[in-house]
Amino acid sequence: MPVIGALTVGGSALAVPAEYETWTARFQGTYGWQVKPRMDADYSGPKSLLAARERSYTATATGYFGLRPWQGGELYLNPEITQGVPFSGLDGSAAFTNGELTRTAGHSPKLYRQRLFLRQTWGLGGGDERTESDLNQMAGTVDRNRVVLTAGNFSVLDVFDDNAYAKDPRVHFMNAGFMAPLAYDYAADARGFGWGATVEWYQDDWVLRLGRMTGPKRPNELPVDYRILRHYGDQIEIEHAHTLDGRPGRVRLLGWRNRAVLASFDDALQALRANPGGDPQAIFAVRNGEKTKYGVGVNVEQALSDHVGLFFRGMKADGRSETFAFTETDASLAGGLAVNGGLWGRGLDTLGVGYVRNMLSRERRRYLEAGGISFFLGDGALDYRPEQVFETYYSLHAWSHTFVTADYQRMWNPGYNADRGPASFYALRLHTEF
Repeated sequence: MPVIGALTVGGSALAVPAEYETWTARFQGTYGWQVKPRMDADYSGPKSLLAARERSYTATATGYFGLRPWQGGELYLNPEITQGVPFSGLDGSAAFTNGELTRTAGHSPKLYRQRLFLRQTWGLGGGDERTESDLNQMAGTVDRNRVVLTAGNFSVLDVFDDNAYAKDPRVHFMNAGFMAPLAYDYAADARGFGWGATVEWYQDDWVLRLGRMTGPKRPNELPVDYRILRHYGDQIEIEHAHTLDGRPGRVRLLGWRNRAVLASFDDALQALRANPGGDPQAIFAVRNGEKTKYGVGVNVEQALSDHVGLFFRGMKADGRSETFAFTETDASLAGGLAVNGGLWGRGLDTLGVGYVRNMLSRERRRYLEAGGISFFLGDGALDYRPEQVFETYYSLHAWSHTFVTADYQRMWNPGYNADRGPASFYALRLHTEF
C-alpha cells in the first residue's frame, strides 16, 4: 500500500516505523460482501451472469513472514486461508467484481502456501533510500541504484504493473479491472501465482524489469506446468519516475509474451461450424498445439495535489488465442482518481472513482457470436458491445489498523452483450493488517 508524495492511499500511513529489521511477522485479514439485484436479460446461456438476485463473498487471512539470511538477502513465506463464493460461478463477465475471487475456493476455508520466495539486492550506489516495514518488506536502507532478483513462488503482479492508486482489491478498488489491465493475460495458476524469477535494475529515475514465470498445465486451472523452458510467460517493463508541476508521477511501459498449449479462436470457430449441434465449448477440441500470445500496455500514476492522485492503464493483446490465466479480455482501458480524506480532516480515509472499458478481438467475438463457449463466457449468442464498469468506493479508517469500505459498481454489457444488463453491485469490505 504505497505512498506517493504527500498522498496516502489505502491506509499505508500505518506502516510500522523502524530503523532496520532482521525478521518480520505480519498479518492481514479481509472480508468482502457483495450483492447484485436482479438485472434485465433478453436471454441467458450456460456461461452467463445470472439475471436473478445474487450474493457473493470472499474471506482471506494471510501471514507474512520474512527474515534476512545474509547480507542483501530476504526470504519470505505467506501462508493463506481463503474462503468465498463468486457471482454465477465467476462466469458471465470479464471484469470480476472482486479481485479476491480468483483466490477463493468455496464455502469451506482452505489453507495453502501463497508465496515462498527469495529477494536478493545488490547495491550500485547513488545514495541511500529507505524501505519501510510493510507486507513482504522489511525496514532498512538500500542503494538508490541497485539490482534486485526475486525468485520462487509469487505473483507476476508483485513485481510488474504497480500503481499507487489502483492495485490491491483489499484496500483500493475492488474490481479486478483496477488490480491490473484485464488484457494482461499474465502467467499464473488459477489463484494468480506461479514459479519463476524476475530481475529489476534501478538506475536514478529509471527501472528496467525482466521476468519469466510458469503458467497452468491447462488454461485457467490450478495445476502448474513446471516446464518453464518450454511453456512460460515472459514480461519486460520500463518505468520512469518524474515530477509534473512539482508533483511526483510514474510512467510504465509493459510488454508480455506467453508460450503454451492454447486453442485458436479461428480453429474453434471452424470446429463449431463443422459440428452443428455438437459441444459449443469447441476450444477443448482444438486445444492441441503450442501457440504464442502477446500484448503491450502503458500504466500512469500522477499526484495532482497533496490529496488527489490520477491513474490510467491501457493494454492491447493479440487476441487470437484463448485466455491463458486471467480474464476474457483482448483490450482494456482503466482510469480514475483517488482522493485522500485529509481534504475533509480524515487523513487515513480514501475516496476512489474509476472507469473500466474492456473489448474483444475480432476472432474471439466471432466465436462467441456463433454460439461458442469459452472458459468464462457463453450466452449462446452475442450482440457485441464493449463491457464497461463504473466503480466508486469510500474507505473509512474505523479504528487502529482496521478499515471499513462501502463500494458500488455499475456494469454495462456484462459479458460484452448488449442484450444483457446493466447490473449493479453493492459491497461492504472489512480489512485489517498489523
